[in-house]
Amino acid sequence: MQTNRHLIALDLDGTLLTDKKEISPKTKQVVLKAMAEGHIVVIATGRPHRASIGYYENLGLTTPMVNFNGALIHHPRDKKWDALHSPMPIRTAHKIIGACYDLNVRNILAEVMDEVYLDQYDQAIIDIFHMTANDPPFTIGSLRNKLTEDPTSILIHPDDEHISTLRQHLDDFHADLIEHRKWGAPWNIIEIVRKGMNKAVGLQKIAHYFHIPQERIIAFGDEDNDLEMIDYAGVGVAMDNAIDELKAVSKYVTDSNEADGIANFLQTYLKLDEIAH
Repeated sequence: MQTNRHLIALDLDGTLLTDKKEISPKTKQVVLKAMAEGHIVVIATGRPHRASIGYYENLGLTTPMVNFNGALIHHPRDKKWDALHSPMPIRTAHKIIGACYDLNVRNILAEVMDEVYLDQYDQAIIDIFHMTANDPPFTIGSLRNKLTEDPTSILIHPDDEHISTLRQHLDDFHADLIEHRKWGAPWNIIEIVRKGMNKAVGLQKIAHYFHIPQERIIAFGDEDNDLEMIDYAGVGVAMDNAIDELKAVSKYVTDSNEADGIANFLQTYLKLDEIAH
């Protein structure tokens, strides 16, 4: 066992989770072993709190969590912890929504913390975002009228042929106020958060809180919303199923999310005692 404790940051989709959106028994076992040996495990995801708290509880975490790609950094078990919520200004949001209407995008979804606003009824999108039985009901209707608070994030579902036009518009008119990302297949969704928000911002705040230096931060990811975090971490690890751009900035590449990549890397890197399967 290494004497110095590490901060281990886990992305969810395509990284900690299998393609069935589960934590495999081996990965859970190894993560729990790392925690038992004093290492600190946190979740860093683009998902909102309500869509990640189940995995947090499954691992028995008692640490802060990074949601919305850094636009929300909070502690689910400690309300006194200095949470940071950084939504985008409502005026910016409404300008982007107007541009989406001009482009005739398929749909727009806005999230204000755990409240969800959907521009047009779409059962497929509702099924993706409705994660638990306790979710608040969606507010459905024109976001131009319904969205009255600064949103934590906006998700746009354009037609495939409009993706580059839309992203170019966001760069040309809103680059100083927002960050935008594209989801991986099968959903070509553009996700927008306030400028300067990314998972590395959350990781930095949490590492500072636990007094862990950058070289002892291990971060795992697979998509473009993990780029800053993987680049920032002293030990940035891309999954085998990660996009090429992420592999290019990572220090290591591990096995895929379907092949216990996190478990295999942590066992070797942290010299965790061999765990019986």
